[in-house]
Amino acid sequence: MATNGLPFPWSKMRLPNYIVPVHYHLLIHPNLTTLRFNGSVKIEIDVKNNTNWVVLHSKNLKIFTATVLDEHEAHLSDKVLSVLEYPPHEQIAIFSPKILTSGEKYFLYLEFGAPLSDGFYGFYKSTYRTKAGETRILASTHFEPTSARMALPCFDEPTFKANYTVRIRRGPSHIALSNMPLEQTVEIGNGLFEDQFEVSVKMSSYLLAFIVCDFKSVSGITATGINISIYAVPEKWHQTHYALEAALRLLEFYEQYFNILYPLPKLDLIAIPDFQSGAMENWGLTTYRETSLLYDPDISSASDKLWVTIVIGHELAHQWFGNLVTMEWWNDIWLNEGFARYMEFVSVGAVYPELKIEDHFLDTCFGAIGRDSLNSSRPISSLAENPTQIKEMFDTVSYDKGACILHMLRHFLTDEGFQSGIIRYLRRFRYSNARNEDLWDSLIKTCSEEEFTAGEHCYSSTQATKNAYRFAGEHVDLKKMMYTWTLQKGIPLVTVKRQKRKLYIGQERFLKIVLPDDPSWHSLQDGYLWHIPLTYKTSHSDHEIKHIFHTKSDVLTLDEEVDWVKLNTDMNGYYMVHYDEEGWNALTELLRVNHTALSFTDRAGLIHNAFQLVTAGRLSLDRALDLISYLKSETHNVPLLQGLGYLQSFYKLIEKRNIADVTYNLKTYILQYFRDVIDKQSWSDDGTVSDRRLREEVLSLACDFGYPPCLEKAKQLYDSWVESNGTISLPTDVSETVYMIGAQDDSGWAYLLEKYGVSMCETEKSKFLSALASSKDSKKLLRLLQLGMDGTVIKTQNLPSLIYMVARNPMGHFLAWDFVKKHWDELVEKFPLGSFGIRNIIVGTVTQFSSTEELREVEAFFKSITEQVSQLRITQVATENLEKNIVWLRRNLETMRTWLQQRLN
Repeated sequence: MATNGLPFPWSKMRLPNYIVPVHYHLLIHPNLTTLRFNGSVKIEIDVKNNTNWVVLHSKNLKIFTATVLDEHEAHLSDKVLSVLEYPPHEQIAIFSPKILTSGEKYFLYLEFGAPLSDGFYGFYKSTYRTKAGETRILASTHFEPTSARMALPCFDEPTFKANYTVRIRRGPSHIALSNMPLEQTVEIGNGLFEDQFEVSVKMSSYLLAFIVCDFKSVSGITATGINISIYAVPEKWHQTHYALEAALRLLEFYEQYFNILYPLPKLDLIAIPDFQSGAMENWGLTTYRETSLLYDPDISSASDKLWVTIVIGHELAHQWFGNLVTMEWWNDIWLNEGFARYMEFVSVGAVYPELKIEDHFLDTCFGAIGRDSLNSSRPISSLAENPTQIKEMFDTVSYDKGACILHMLRHFLTDEGFQSGIIRYLRRFRYSNARNEDLWDSLIKTCSEEEFTAGEHCYSSTQATKNAYRFAGEHVDLKKMMYTWTLQKGIPLVTVKRQKRKLYIGQERFLKIVLPDDPSWHSLQDGYLWHIPLTYKTSHSDHEIKHIFHTKSDVLTLDEEVDWVKLNTDMNGYYMVHYDEEGWNALTELLRVNHTALSFTDRAGLIHNAFQLVTAGRLSLDRALDLISYLKSETHNVPLLQGLGYLQSFYKLIEKRNIADVTYNLKTYILQYFRDVIDKQSWSDDGTVSDRRLREEVLSLACDFGYPPCLEKAKQLYDSWVESNGTISLPTDVSETVYMIGAQDDSGWAYLLEKYGVSMCETEKSKFLSALASSKDSKKLLRLLQLGMDGTVIKTQNLPSLIYMVARNPMGHFLAWDFVKKHWDELVEKFPLGSFGIRNIIVGTVTQFSSTEELREVEAFFKSITEQVSQLRITQVATENLEKNIVWLRRNLETMRTWLQQRLN
């Protein structure tokens, strides 16, 4: 039933496909004083079947008038047409007394209005404060995935691509921006101006964007004549220059790599003061959180610079993957996000090799494995129908696992094979929509029988071998292979046993919590089989040996007897490896005697696999700890940080359970063992990006553990910074650590909070906030949470990360959880179910727990809000992570205790 009690003519969540929008003519007028907007839209529609009804999307909009016009723009009816609304599906229906005939052209004309939205979706208001303390207002859009319908009535699904002509009304002190360049500005009286923009290319509704603000910009032109501008709050204009340089260089890279010119005349990148996610790829007008775009060389660290570059690389990749070619439906959002996540590594690696992006890529895949080895994971391509399910698709699986299987595929197909395949894909589907299988079809190059026999990477054109792809002398069905990675959830574990020249390999699904002796283990393994592009190196071969492993078990024969074998060379494959006892012994010994025989990625991969297997109960903790005892002689940051990261996470887990002896001994062991690495760090910004990232992590850890030389140095830097009233520049990589030490007493905490309120640099503010949240005083932590809830001093956008920061603090994990339970309804109002924000809040608080009582409490809370969270996958993810902590402690605490006692004695 519609809201007025009449039957609504359409019952499905998805719109009917017999009416297709062709061109939207949109006029929008936001009033930044009354905080409302009015608009009108004239949509040219193409009717496929005769009908009286037009059904489209609209959410929280008041529709003032609706009319249907014929192709000459004459009214079809002299009556005012009634508009039926069905809010559960966010749809409206307009009845035309005269039948709309198939093949004819019509226009749907609607006038509408609404308040500017309060959250971060639709057409919403954002504010910023000037140095003088004045609050200024702007209006900006964020439509992905299903919020264009909050700004205008539209066909809000990705397949309904159309052209858009946008006009925006504004006052004289503002500017208006949209996807396309400004064509002309007309003065319309009453001190108002109307900006009229060029017609857009054909695009999906979620990519439409418009903004009214008073920002300043800096511009440049690419080699192919594209005008790029970076916009920011006027007082932050000096922080836009690095983004401009990066955007110019990265756009030029993509035009060459994809061999398709960027199709619009301009590209704007704008830093919005209130923004929920990291950034959004609206075609020609990309929007960013300030920390993702602005870079202040005096304040921002090496990690901040890397982050800005990566995010720009990601959004620019979307101009092709997502904008030019869009997934047909949200179940395949990974075609947008997995690709953009992967291309950010390809592009930044090529354009800024000094940023060492490859060090960062392993963390992406390790993060994906963390999520995928839980039973609550999902296939990359999964069902998503309603807006909450669709929002939840923007997760680790779509982004990170998507990127990692693309990396595996690129390594398998060779760089050239991969690149030419994605160029084919982009050309074949430009300005339209694609599905998962369209990508696999495009990656296949057909060749003659002669080329095929000669071992070319291609499909034979003769029917007999139509599906066979040549790989290392084997024939492979690429589509079948990739379906095993995108249509089933989970990650494979390859088991290896070596006897003389034979390698006995098996595959099973890797699960972190279930034990092989648990009766449910077999049912969770049923039917899981992957086509794994296996690679390995041995003590006698430098080159990689490749093999497609697609059965439950197999036997590989080596050319000769070897001392060791290491599978998954350079972690290029998305799978885990478990060796038999001899295999682990040989690799542990190799690391001890000559660790550089393996690449740094292989070393980091071994450390990661070993500790994940410990969590799963497949390897004893002391074996993994013995494996990393070679780290004393490790000089590369990635394996060092991998090993340290695990030790630190065990420490945090045990510290929260108040297990005093093990906490103390583990801290003592880490400080003794890594003392050389700690003492070697300078309190400066010297060295490569990699050195600087290590410095940031190591010094933060040393101070957190109360290492006296670290505390003294940090305190000394903090005091001189305060004496100068914050005017001297601290070394950017260590500034957060310095603030953390300063925040531990009352006056320091108060001073940092005051500085937080007046700082004009978001990256600096996030460092202040992190320091404030490290206080050991629960009253102060509660005050921070209340300020985040209030949203004036600490912006609402920062509340999810603030809750997580407080929860990580041993003094704050119960505090944060109680806060979330108490304010749950308000939090859901600010961050819709399924959004990044609410997911970070749930996982960030729940995964700090590790006891069965806490598990029961969390489950009871989720049960009390079943109605809201029943369709949320994230509650299962969070609960399973908590269970993992419980099992880890039960299984490993005694081993850890004994191992530390032996080492420290």
